[in-house]
Amino acid sequence: MLRWLHWRLALLVLLALLVPVPPSFAQASAQVRVNVIKAGLLVGGGAGTGVLTYRGHHYPFRVTGLSLGLTAGATIGRLEGWASGIREVSDFAGTYSSVGGGAALIGGINGAQLRNDKGVTMVLQGPKAGVEFAANLSTIVISLR
Repeated sequence: MLRWLHWRLALLVLLALLVPVPPSFAQASAQVRVNVIKAGLLVGGGAGTGVLTYRGHHYPFRVTGLSLGLTAGATIGRLEGWASGIREVSDFAGTYSSVGGGAALIGGINGAQLRNDKGVTMVLQGPKAGVEFAANLSTIVISLR
């Protein structure tokens, strides 16, 4: 009887090890790369494209934005960083808000921390070229292509 119980337990353990585990539905982080052109005088605007790399797949997206506050100048920037709080790829698309500022004279460093209404947070940084001074409230819309 004891031997039969051991065989049965060994079979259950072997079966548990061989059955594939479904993918986690937990939040995962993703890599983000964005190229942005922006310009403004008091009210600023910008647009760009980027790529989200999430769970081994690449998802191109489009960025448009509007800023209100003290803005003067024009820049081109390339940002890279991470997005966290993504449960599904569709969570990445949406409206993000940010309060920030920065300055560039020929070249500089750009950085942003953004959050959308689905709980996705992005932290981005990278070089920018142009002339700009900004202290503003920004709204950025990301749409997956």
